[in-house]
Amino acid sequence: MNEIDHTHYFDWAATAPFDTEILRDCLETSFEAWGNPSSIYKAGTNAKATLNNARDLCAKVLGVDSKTIFFTSGGTESDHIPLLAMMNRPEKGTILLSSIEHPALREQCNVLSHLGYNIVKINPDSNGIITPEAVTNAMTDDTLYITVMAVNNETGAINDVQAIAKAIKEKSQGKRKPKFHVDFVQALGKIPVTLKNSDIDSAAFSAHKIGGPRGIGILYIANSQSIEPFLKGGGQEQNVRSGTENVFGATAFSKCMEKYAITNDNAVSTKRFEMQKNYTADFIEKLSTISKCHIIPESRKDKTFSDQHFSPWVLQAAFDKIPGQVMVRALDAKGFYISTGSACSSKKNSRPILEAMNVPPNQRETAVRFSFGSLTTKEAMDDLFNAVKDICETFK
Repeated sequence: MNEIDHTHYFDWAATAPFDTEILRDCLETSFEAWGNPSSIYKAGTNAKATLNNARDLCAKVLGVDSKTIFFTSGGTESDHIPLLAMMNRPEKGTILLSSIEHPALREQCNVLSHLGYNIVKINPDSNGIITPEAVTNAMTDDTLYITVMAVNNETGAINDVQAIAKAIKEKSQGKRKPKFHVDFVQALGKIPVTLKNSDIDSAAFSAHKIGGPRGIGILYIANSQSIEPFLKGGGQEQNVRSGTENVFGATAFSKCMEKYAITNDNAVSTKRFEMQKNYTADFIEKLSTISKCHIIPESRKDKTFSDQHFSPWVLQAAFDKIPGQVMVRALDAKGFYISTGSACSSKKNSRPILEAMNVPPNQRETAVRFSFGSLTTKEAMDDLFNAVKDICETFK
């Protein structure tokens, strides 16, 4: 099997290359903590202790109590557990869903609509950003649940979810407050993230976006007593998520969080974050010299605005008369790896996020996503630009 050149890999939003050092160390740890964490004899209690050490580290990174951290199989399950818990309520009502959500939530809400729930989509502004006002304006007395992602996986748009959470709380004064869920999958390790003193009720995280293994995620629940999981089983993870715990995955995720999360205590990741802002601004400036190219949204050409409202790790651009899939294949032939959008939707031709932003159809059809990570170099991004420029000249 031919080895993939990580320096020319530009689809980090789909998955990150494994941090092999962390994974090997954690695999060794799991060999020692091999028991079932639910067992009461020594092999089980050793595994339980290792699992809880991982939980404590994740909680420390996020600034919360370890009792609010639950391990799951990944971001999708972490999105589903609090949403499906709505089905245990005696009454049905309205669920507010931003129209730029990941398919994990968008498709599951479609299922709930067939079961009698009123699904209302919250549209973004022209920059693809969901504002607190857009959320509170959509709220009604029967709103049960609201979900807005922190960072969009296709455009990199940052939604101020802390401000949204505060606005929901203020709008609900004297009334039953809807549950507010945030998908942080594209935020962790990409922008500063903390849940300390937050009004967010639940949040989803995934390990494989930051160099961890697939099949492990985190669900944060501010008050686990406030939800009744729809799916039942052995009662692991305080009855929130049944199933034998993944000790290796949890340990590896915690170590990746410690290494890559952008916090006040992590000078290395913070410095790398600031560097990427400059790398991406330079890349946008270079792409803008190509007459065929349209940066989506155009506001990203303004570095000050972009630094404040967009993740520097994700960029969407369209190229006149070059279908997105053609650009992906043409770059693949040159040894560069990008995508047209979410890997979870790669077999679908629709672009609902760009459509919600009112991006013209011709740009939606020709749009591609460039996404970057900790191993991305400035030189590699320059190489990528030159490859894109060559392809555009070929299609004159």
